[in-house]
Amino acid sequence: MGKNYSALSKSIIDYVGGTENIISLYHCITRLRFKLKDESIAQKNTDEIKKIPGVLSVVEANNQYQVVIGNEVEDVYKTIMANYDIKSALGSDESEALDDDRSGNIFIRFFNTLSSIFNPIIMPLAGAGMIKALLVVLTTYHFMSADGSTYKILSAAGNSVFFFLPLFLAFSAARVFRTNQFISLAIVAALLEPNFTALVTENGVTVDFLGIPAILMGYSGTVIPAIISIYLYSKLETLLKRMIPKSLEIFLLPMVALLIMVPLTVLVVGPIGVTLGDGIGSAMNFISDRSGLLAGLIIGAGWTFLVMIGIHWGVVPIMINNLAVYGYDVIRPMVAAATFASAGVALGVFLRSKDKNVKVLSLSAIVPALLGGITEPIVYGLSVKYKKPLIAQTIAGGIAGAFMGAMQTKAIVYVFPALTTLPAFLGDTFVYYLIGIALAFFLSAILTFAFGLGEESSSSNEETEGQVNTISLPLDGEVIELEKVNDPVFSEKTMGDGFAVIPTDGVIKAPFSGKVELVFPTKHAIGLKSTSGVEVLIHIWHQYR
Repeated sequence: MGKNYSALSKSIIDYVGGTENIISLYHCITRLRFKLKDESIAQKNTDEIKKIPGVLSVVEANNQYQVVIGNEVEDVYKTIMANYDIKSALGSDESEALDDDRSGNIFIRFFNTLSSIFNPIIMPLAGAGMIKALLVVLTTYHFMSADGSTYKILSAAGNSVFFFLPLFLAFSAARVFRTNQFISLAIVAALLEPNFTALVTENGVTVDFLGIPAILMGYSGTVIPAIISIYLYSKLETLLKRMIPKSLEIFLLPMVALLIMVPLTVLVVGPIGVTLGDGIGSAMNFISDRSGLLAGLIIGAGWTFLVMIGIHWGVVPIMINNLAVYGYDVIRPMVAAATFASAGVALGVFLRSKDKNVKVLSLSAIVPALLGGITEPIVYGLSVKYKKPLIAQTIAGGIAGAFMGAMQTKAIVYVFPALTTLPAFLGDTFVYYLIGIALAFFLSAILTFAFGLGEESSSSNEETEGQVNTISLPLDGEVIELEKVNDPVFSEKTMGDGFAVIPTDGVIKAPFSGKVELVFPTKHAIGLKSTSGVEVLIHIWHQYR
């Protein structure tokens, strides 16, 4: 890890109420996600948590208390898990940390479930997607033949996750629904078994199963059937465990489960799931065809807010389903508009701010945003914090999203929008994608620079609280304690802490680089503010004792 995260970890754990208040913890790409027994303990300390060096922000959503760390979240998570006895999912997989929470409404529980199922498979999905996109580049520009063995081996690597996507979803869903993962795999694997797939010449073909007509569907790459099937199996497993003797459970439970769930999935769940997925895809394409501009405007402008409250996972299955059904998706380019607009904010803040710390933060956040599509350090560290950049980001994302929606811009695989994933958008609309992301980035940077940092002063003050700042003496002389000054306004520190100087000459110099904020009419008091946000009052008094 290199860097020491012990102090940061301890501060976070203490402020959320200690280990005794933590039910479970996991992390996503940028956030520590706590499930707490009593959220009010953490809520009353939220302002203090936000001030911890290394914490970008705090989000309360989906019955979780989320501490936004940024790119170093995995290192912070590992430090916490190594030093505290806290229940966790494996790695960054949240599904084991997901409790059957009935306190939230059905809307929250639905998005919690989707997040838990899809979050673990996003990385392999994106990695395989990039291999597929890379092969498109290599074959398009004749660096590799699609008939060669090298291509076929690499193609297998790229297609693996997409072809067997129902298996990945089954395994992840089983963990979320608290059921046996390997029996779940066996149930869904039956849908991809060669003898079964040989029956499926095309969707809608009808065959006979014990005299019952079965409508056959192709399940490779599908999303909904596996999730519904494993949800139903989780209920069946609970029932079977009550009925089957413990001594027979090891073989009888999986046998009965397969005998019931595979036919049920083939006869009912599968066709309904495929039809539902096709319907969702058709609906999205209908909206995009009729009003791509409006859809792009809404998604480009609103995606950041969906991410902030954690319900963007509700859209992810739709995008993956579109890729499975049509071979392309029109939503991902609209999301890219929001991503590159966030990156533009970082550039605009870097150019506009005079605060060295803010410049360092904004510059360091540009790289992961442009190369990896990770924007939360920008969203929470800059946009939300300073307010006006969020407005600029929303406007630029909406305009760029509207443009790409109007031009029907497509993604051919699921990836995080970034410069490194450009091949994922190759095709007849690729040039529109390039124009769209450039528009989002530069327009956002220009608007951010023009709007300024709305809450710069107050934010700077908050950042400097609790920090040690070294300044030069404004004049030569003897330094005395402020309490010895014969003026209760200063000696009692009504104006704040400080010190007094008995001068040896009459020359007063600025103690740092900055600007004059105020000058009293009598010229005996001057207010200064440094470039890093430190505010100082220099008061001239002729009777100090």
